[in-house]
Amino acid sequence: MTTLEELMNAPAPASAWVLERDCAETGLDPQDIRDEMLRRISEMRGSIERGLQSDARSITGMVGWNAKGLWDAPDVLQAPLLRRVQAYAMAVNEENARMGRIVAAPTAGSAGTIPGALLGVADHLGIPDEKLVEPMILAAGVGKAISKRMFISGAAGGCQAEIGSSAAMAAAAVVELLGGTPRAAIHAASMALMNTIGLVCDPVGGYVEVPCVSRNAFFAVHAVSAAQLALAQLESFIPPDEVLGAMASVGRMMPAALRETADGGLAQTPTGLAVTARMEGQPQDGELPGGMVELPMA
Repeated sequence: MTTLEELMNAPAPASAWVLERDCAETGLDPQDIRDEMLRRISEMRGSIERGLQSDARSITGMVGWNAKGLWDAPDVLQAPLLRRVQAYAMAVNEENARMGRIVAAPTAGSAGTIPGALLGVADHLGIPDEKLVEPMILAAGVGKAISKRMFISGAAGGCQAEIGSSAAMAAAAVVELLGGTPRAAIHAASMALMNTIGLVCDPVGGYVEVPCVSRNAFFAVHAVSAAQLALAQLESFIPPDEVLGAMASVGRMMPAALRETADGGLAQTPTGLAVTARMEGQPQDGELPGGMVELPMA
């Protein structure tokens, strides 16, 4: 079983070690894997481009305009990397909410984190897609190591399992993209994981829209932050595999109400419940034309 420690101690670049192990297990040709990874990067870029151009609402009407709105808005902070990473991540997840084509990485609910962080950093620095293949291979290796120790679905382990895994994968990929060592890449993954422990999965109405779209934007930035710390030679005080074990333990302790059932958290707010009732066609007090509901002020 591949562990984070094995990845951390692999010869540089870590992606080459991951690729060699994967080919040995599957019998696939290394170039075929590289070609397939480049195709997936292309699919990610397509979902970003569509998402940034569209303000079409999702089926529920809760999201659909966020990525385009951010992308078109003035950059008041004068932080182009921050805005790019956030907009890219939301573009992908809003495409998912519109039932568009995306790459689950590792899940649909967390699909925006890796393209937001990795493609966002690459575009900010003018790095072509061909240079993203090896970082993506390392991201896959990190995801595989995580999946061997814990759940990667919100239904099983909370959002920490989905967005935490994707942030860890993205952080490691950004480190490798920028020339970091395997040790730095895995410590970036570890820091991304340790700072998502306990995050609940509470989608409003059970739809992967709120808070999922904005959560991908936040944790794509989280991944870039972890990469920056690791590239400055900061490390996780708790060893990476111990961090992973702690997250798995928290996931097992998490009540079902906080694991994608929409029985807790934001899904159980008055607004969340009203949206759920509307989507289920339940009659409500204060219903307005078009099925919208006038909610009481707090």
